[in-house]
Amino acid sequence: MNYVRPNHEARHALIISEPQPIASVDGLWGSLSPAATIGIFLLLFGAFLYVGHALLLPIFAAAVVALTLAPLVKTGECRGIPPWVTAILIVGCALGALSFLVTALAGPVSEWIGRAPEIWTSIKDKFAFLDEPLAAARQLQTALFGPQSAAGISAPGVVLPVVAFVTPAAGELLLFFATLIFLLAGQIELRRRLVFLFASHEAKLRFLKILNDVEKNLADYVVVVTAINAALGAIVALGAFFLGLPNPVTFGLLAALLNYVPYVGPAAMVVVLFGVGLVTLPSLGYALAAPIGFVALTTVEGHFITPAIVGRRITLNPLLILLALAFWTWMWGPVGAFLAAPLSIIALVVFNHIFPTDQGKLPD
Repeated sequence: MNYVRPNHEARHALIISEPQPIASVDGLWGSLSPAATIGIFLLLFGAFLYVGHALLLPIFAAAVVALTLAPLVKTGECRGIPPWVTAILIVGCALGALSFLVTALAGPVSEWIGRAPEIWTSIKDKFAFLDEPLAAARQLQTALFGPQSAAGISAPGVVLPVVAFVTPAAGELLLFFATLIFLLAGQIELRRRLVFLFASHEAKLRFLKILNDVEKNLADYVVVVTAINAALGAIVALGAFFLGLPNPVTFGLLAALLNYVPYVGPAAMVVVLFGVGLVTLPSLGYALAAPIGFVALTTVEGHFITPAIVGRRITLNPLLILLALAFWTWMWGPVGAFLAAPLSIIALVVFNHIFPTDQGKLPD
C-alpha cells in the first residue's frame, strides 16, 4: 500500500544563522578524543569518590576546613606561635563547640522522640477536617481498583537507625580531627613541597595564586555566612520564644546550623517548625505562623542580604549551587550537603584561574 504525501502539506523550515561547513572531519574527531578521555576520567573519579566515601569524606572535609582556617595559622606563625599550637587550639575549640551542640540538642531531641505517640495523636486531631476527603478518596480507589489489603505497617524504630549511623560516624569523626590537626600544622611545609612538583616558574606562581585565592574566598565566605546564620538563629530563637514554642534556644541553634546547607536546610527547618507547632500550639493557624515567618525571613536573607555581601567577593550561581548540592548530597549524604558550597567556591576559583573570563562579547 502506497502512502502519498499531499502536495499541499505545510512545511516549516528551520531557521539557521549563516551555516558553515566543517573544514576537516579529522579535526573534529581529534577534538572529541580529549573530551572523551576527560569524560571517562570524571566518571571513574566519581565512582572512586562514591565507593571510598568512608575514607575520603573525612579527609576532604578536613582539607576544606584546613584551607578555610589557613589564615589563622599564618597569622599565628607571623606572631611567633608555632603551627602545632595553633592547630591544637583550633581543634580544641571545634571539639568544644561540637560538644556544646550535642549537649544542647540531645535533651530536646530525646524528649520529642519519647513523645512520638502523643505527637502523632495530636497531629491526627489537628487534621481531623481531612477525614471526610480521605474517606471519599479511599472509597473512589475501592470502586476503581477493588478492595486493597491493609497490611499492618509498624512504626520504624528510632534507636537502631541512630546507632547504625553513629557507629561508623565516630570513626570518620576521629579521622577528620586527626587529619585536620596534621593539615593545619603542616600546611605551610606541604605547600612548599607541592610547589616543587611544578616544573616552570609560571606554573608554580599560578598554583600559589590559586591556593591564596581559595583560602581567602573560603575564609571570607565562611565568616560572612557564619555571622548571618548566627543573626538568623537569634531571630528564630526570639520568634520561637514569643510564639510559645518549647526550647526556643534549640530552634535557634538548628536554624543557624541548617542554614549552612542551601535550600535543603531551610526546608527542613520549616518542616520542624510546622511539626512542633502542630503539637504545641492550639490550632492549625497558629502552627503555620512559625514556618511562614521563617520562610519570609530566609527569603529576605537568601535573596537580599547574603547576595549583597557575599556577591561582592564571589558570585555563586543558584543553578550551580543547586546542582552541586544535589551531586554532593547524593555522593556523601548530609556532610556532602554542608560541603557543597565550599567545594563550589574552590571549583570556581580554580576554573577562573585556568580559564580567565574573556571580555569579548558573544552573539546573543
